[in-house]
Amino acid sequence: MRRDEEAVQRYAEQFGNTLAEQGWPRMSARAFAAILASEEGRLTAAELSERLKASPAAISGAVNYLLQLRLASREREPGSRRDVYVVQEDFWHQSMMSQDRGLSRWEDILRQMLPATGTATAANRRIRATIGFVEFIQEEVDGLSERWVKRKAEIDAKLEAEDNN
Repeated sequence: MRRDEEAVQRYAEQFGNTLAEQGWPRMSARAFAAILASEEGRLTAAELSERLKASPAAISGAVNYLLQLRLASREREPGSRRDVYVVQEDFWHQSMMSQDRGLSRWEDILRQMLPATGTATAANRRIRATIGFVEFIQEEVDGLSERWVKRKAEIDAKLEAEDNN
């Protein structure tokens, strides 16, 4: 079956809009969806600008957001001055692990703040509860990561088999 470029772009736009409805910056969501749906998983800023009918400044801000979240990376083609924005194969996992490191920083700061709030105060109680929640999420993320590595191997094997048929 051949690639239907018009349908791909329509669905990519729909996916980008769905991400925006869930809180992503709209242009970042659209850029992410466009890169994700591109055949090579990589687009230049000029290609993004053309596909999304957006200014270079809007594209720059959009891809910077994706780079921050590690949902895309910036590469340079050999011999070229153009940056290419790439969606890595396991970007969701990498992004999740990056967020987990951010939670560790939250916990460190909250633990430093805790003594300053005094004992048996409402603020102290809220901060202790927040630390407990962060610890819980970190434990769950570790377990999810381990399970994902196993599941990804199964998915990769299935995709390989499907591609060979």
